[in-house]
Amino acid sequence: MNRKISRIALVIFLGCFLFSCRSKKTIVTKKPNKPTVVIGDDRKEEIKKPSGTSTKTYASATEKYIDVYKDIAQQEMDLYGIPASITLAQGILESGSGKGRLSVKANNHFGIKCHGWKGGKIYHDDDRAQECFRKYKDAKYSFRDHSLFLKDRKRYAKLFKLKKGDYKGWARELRLAGYATDKKYPQKLISIIERYELYKLDKEVKGNSKVEFEMPTAEEQIKHTVLKGDTLYSISRRYGITVEELQKLNGLNDTALNIGQVLVVKP
Repeated sequence: MNRKISRIALVIFLGCFLFSCRSKKTIVTKKPNKPTVVIGDDRKEEIKKPSGTSTKTYASATEKYIDVYKDIAQQEMDLYGIPASITLAQGILESGSGKGRLSVKANNHFGIKCHGWKGGKIYHDDDRAQECFRKYKDAKYSFRDHSLFLKDRKRYAKLFKLKKGDYKGWARELRLAGYATDKKYPQKLISIIERYELYKLDKEVKGNSKVEFEMPTAEEQIKHTVLKGDTLYSISRRYGITVEELQKLNGLNDTALNIGQVLVVKP
């Protein structure tokens, strides 16, 4: 009897021992692995932006517009004699500092309408509903077209007799020549120029230019050397021939040009 009791006690003891061991293993496997979580958090904190990747910030859309297009405006001044300050101020005013629909959808920064334009077009409500405006592949072509628009029209001839960099005179004469009907147009341009000190850009161009801008003589118009920003259209407008004639004279199959390329512009 005592042996039977001893065997039962031994079985119970062994069973309790085994159960105790199993339960301890279960607790160990369920215990959260804290070190893994900590390592993961540390890795996230160590992620840093690489040096030199910070983007340029601007106080306003107008300041960004000036920074983006000032070089183009200065180039146009050097080539055509239009103050860079005036070009930029008009661009800011006409395009809403590059945020207007025409500038966003059509790269048209000066609100120039079609008037026989054979390129891309966009329709926009202006003086009348859904008027036709010119559409450009790049904003720089809008700036060049603006220069040609003023240079090629006789009613703006008086502007080019003003002293180079006379932005106040340009602002007043633009309205008198019929560029804008708004009586406050000159004051708006002058205000923009003086607020953002755009006249400094004019002085930079004047300082780098050896001579005042002059139209080429008849002899010089026989050939044209392609400059940065030139297009077949702008060259054709300057010399009074069509794009098709330019292509035939120079054996061109498309409109691609290279800086320094010499084109025959008179037969």
